[in-house]
Amino acid sequence: MTTQTPPSLLSLAIDSALLNLSHISDLSSLPDHILLDLFLVLSTACELAADQHGICKSSVTKGDGHRTLRAGKLNEKILKLFVATGKEEILFLVEALNIQHILTPVLPTNMSQASVVDNEIDIVIGALHSDLTSFMNEWRPVFSRFHLIIVQDPELKGQLKIPDGFNVSVYSKPDIDRVAGSSYSQLLFSGYSCRYFGYLISQKKYIITFDDDCLPAKDEKGNLIDPVAQHITNLATPATPFFFNTLYDPFRKGADFVRGYPFSLRSGVACAVSCGLWLNLADYDAPTQALRPGARNNRYVDAVMTVPARSMMPISGINMAFDRRVIGPAFFPGLRLAAKGKVRWETMEDIFCGMCAKVICDHLGMGVKTGLPYVWRKERGDAIESLRKEWEGVKLMEDVVPFFQSVKFSQTAVTAEDCMVEMAAAVKEQLGKSHNIFVSAAEAMLQWVSLWKNAPQV
Repeated sequence: MTTQTPPSLLSLAIDSALLNLSHISDLSSLPDHILLDLFLVLSTACELAADQHGICKSSVTKGDGHRTLRAGKLNEKILKLFVATGKEEILFLVEALNIQHILTPVLPTNMSQASVVDNEIDIVIGALHSDLTSFMNEWRPVFSRFHLIIVQDPELKGQLKIPDGFNVSVYSKPDIDRVAGSSYSQLLFSGYSCRYFGYLISQKKYIITFDDDCLPAKDEKGNLIDPVAQHITNLATPATPFFFNTLYDPFRKGADFVRGYPFSLRSGVACAVSCGLWLNLADYDAPTQALRPGARNNRYVDAVMTVPARSMMPISGINMAFDRRVIGPAFFPGLRLAAKGKVRWETMEDIFCGMCAKVICDHLGMGVKTGLPYVWRKERGDAIESLRKEWEGVKLMEDVVPFFQSVKFSQTAVTAEDCMVEMAAAVKEQLGKSHNIFVSAAEAMLQWVSLWKNAPQV
């Protein structure tokens, strides 16, 4: 009977890094010997070259090299990561092995869309009113194909009125208490934040969410818009956050990459978030709406664009979709104002968590799209009354934006959960000094990650 030598901590760390190379954006901080080991393990040929040229051999076996080579780890993106470190040993091996950068022209752009089936999608609705009959009937042409998760505001009494003919799961305060605990249900899931419970318990790949004061819109030709189909198109086609295309989304029908767009970037990256827009009542804050009470958005702009990397934006849950499996934990009900109300002018939590999601997407090398699809927003709320409740949040945003512009994640943060844990520590340390509300937000972020990892099916 032969005994096997247990793996070293270094080999385990390298194995873990190999599995997550596609999510790493910078290797320059790694010590030279670890960086070289990581590069050598990508190919048995690299080890042979190291022998021939007197470079220290990797501790990883040739069998591992074959395994990782079969997994296709040494691709163009990974090669660029290593070359960008500027390490002499790495550059020497690339030259010795005659490893070439391959640029594959895309003329025209491959417009094929990943196949998405209806049962990969959950539509999540936060219910702030008990009678959803009119809302659901207006959406019937769109919603009837999909599974819906409707979460009732814990403070809303009585049963919801939902017409027949929908595949719907309804959750209320007892369900939230059972999963999150009664001490957290009111803190995390009241008002529009109740929708986050739907994100938590969904088992689907894609989440699409609309406010219950939104209806299907029509395009400039008077045709009814299918927001679900457009969101899925946005998510299923690549995003281009690292170089702006002046014709907007090159993966839309009739568009392509413009002259001068680098061919090495034309494959794009995975799109994790799709932010739709709305007609009629624009998403102004309370001060703007109070000063411009008659302002309405009547412009239908037929465009989709990728938000550039390292650019901030106020992602809103009014009309949004995201890939739950890769970015879901970043959408959390964290920032709670003292006088928080129930209408959009009085809520800040989705803006705060949207910034979390954007910087996490940037770190993980994923994209965010905005533009189509549109919905129609009805009138709701009193801007003057909301101004009193939201003013604290308006002031806090002046501190929040610089924080998100400067936040950095470690190279070991390779999932949204990892990033959220690091973000919570940074929020508490950097923002918590100025206002105690951020200390509470940091605690809520950690609670959310714990719930996300352990939430059972309901």
